[in-house]
Amino acid sequence: MSNVATPRIRVGIGGWTFAPWRGIFYPDGLPHRRELEHASRHLTSIEVNGTFYGSQKPETFAKWHDETPDDFVFALKGPRFATNRRVLAEAGESVERFVNSGVLELKDKLGPINWQLAPTKKYDPEDFEAFLKLLPKSADGRALRHAVEVRHDSFRTPDLVALAREHGVAIVMAGDSKYPQIADATADFVYARIMGTAEGEEAGYPAAALDAWAERARAWSAGATPEGLETVAAPANPGVGRDVFLYVISGFKERNPAAARALIERLG
Repeated sequence: MSNVATPRIRVGIGGWTFAPWRGIFYPDGLPHRRELEHASRHLTSIEVNGTFYGSQKPETFAKWHDETPDDFVFALKGPRFATNRRVLAEAGESVERFVNSGVLELKDKLGPINWQLAPTKKYDPEDFEAFLKLLPKSADGRALRHAVEVRHDSFRTPDLVALAREHGVAIVMAGDSKYPQIADATADFVYARIMGTAEGEEAGYPAAALDAWAERARAWSAGATPEGLETVAAPANPGVGRDVFLYVISGFKERNPAAARALIERLG
């Protein structure tokens, strides 16, 4: 049986404020204050990058909650003050401050928190495990999900996968990217960021590539290991369903909403 009641696949983009989307993704004349409302009705999730650079007010999180549909989910980037440091084990205060900053105002719309490490940050098993121990499993009675985005080749080791599984933390899967790919499932959800959209493709990706990513999302959701991706350890708990959060990020950003919508259509 799955440890996720009914696995869901959510697809989205990074943020919702980007001028070139106006007139392409956003209708001409749509007020900027209604862009989140529009985006959240065409996508099923959004990754918020702004929380990486600075704190938001509780009222802001509450406003985001109220402007989006009932089944919409936000992923939040954890603050850089927690991850851009020499010793991750010393990030406890920054992690706690973020969790208590008002993010719980999102209520059921609070999805995974992505703790993105600097590309220069190398794998130190002891320090990395200390950081994982700082990530709270719940806050005020609400379960929290954490993902760690590692971007240095030294993290491509089975030891990392074992640590992440022990703590129930997802490793962000980098697709079509210059960053190392670690496609091993380590939590009860999968967090994927695909970065290969191109200007010459109306839907961001060729149809075959969109078909492939949709099929990979289905495989993760069913507890299988998708084909064509790089793993570093043996699979764990095959057949155990997982929620999937897939974000179309970077690449040719103007095409990202189109790619996300094309994936949502394929996933039905």
